Amino acid sequence: MVDYDHTRIDDVIHSRLRLAVMAVLATVERVEFTLLRDTVKTTDGNLSVHLRKLEEASYVQIHKRFVDRKPRTDCSLTPQGRSAFRAYVEQLGKIVATSTADVTP
Repeated sequence: MVDYDHTRIDDVIHSRLRLAVMAVLATVERVEFTLLRDTVKTTDGNLSVHLRKLEEASYVQIHKRFVDRKPRTDCSLTPQGRSAFRAYVEQLGKIVATSTADVTP
């Protein structure tokens, strides 16, 4: 029997914007806040709220610094965040793979 256990899907990641953020961060070591905002097509405030939730779960680390006296914020996945994202993708894949195998266009 296929593992259709939806309770194994991580609720912290399972939001459209947080999923997009995690997917972007999984492909880089670190990304500047404004580039992340533009990539996931959201606002500063909305991204901040979702990053805070990911940070509270220890999935994301926020790095503050100054460049030419201007504040810069960078974001990166923590090792725990990388592991959680991998597990999320794997579980979602299990649920979807068998379901779509018999679907014909």
